[in-house]
Amino acid sequence: MSIEKISQTDSVEKMAQFWDSHDLTDFNDRLEEVTEPVFRRETVVKIRLQPTEVEAVKQAANLRGISYTDLIREWVLEKVHTA
Repeated sequence: MSIEKISQTDSVEKMAQFWDSHDLTDFNDRLEEVTEPVFRRETVVKIRLQPTEVEAVKQAANLRGISYTDLIREWVLEKVHTA
C-alpha cells in the first residue's frame, strides 16, 4: 500500500476537493498543529462610480479579456507601486 501525501495546494477549492475525497484519520501520524493563519483574507473595498464610468471600465476590461474588477485592481496596484 502506498502512502498518499496531503495536498500542499494554496487553493481553497483544491484543498476542499482533496478533503472531500479523503479521511483525516488516515493522516493522523502526519498532522501537526499550526498556530499562525494559513490563509490570508483580502480586504474588499467598495468604490462609487457613475453608470457610464462602470460601462467604460467594463468595455476596457472586455477588450483585454479580463473581468472589470480585475482591471480596476490592476489600475489601483499600478498607482500604488508608482506613488
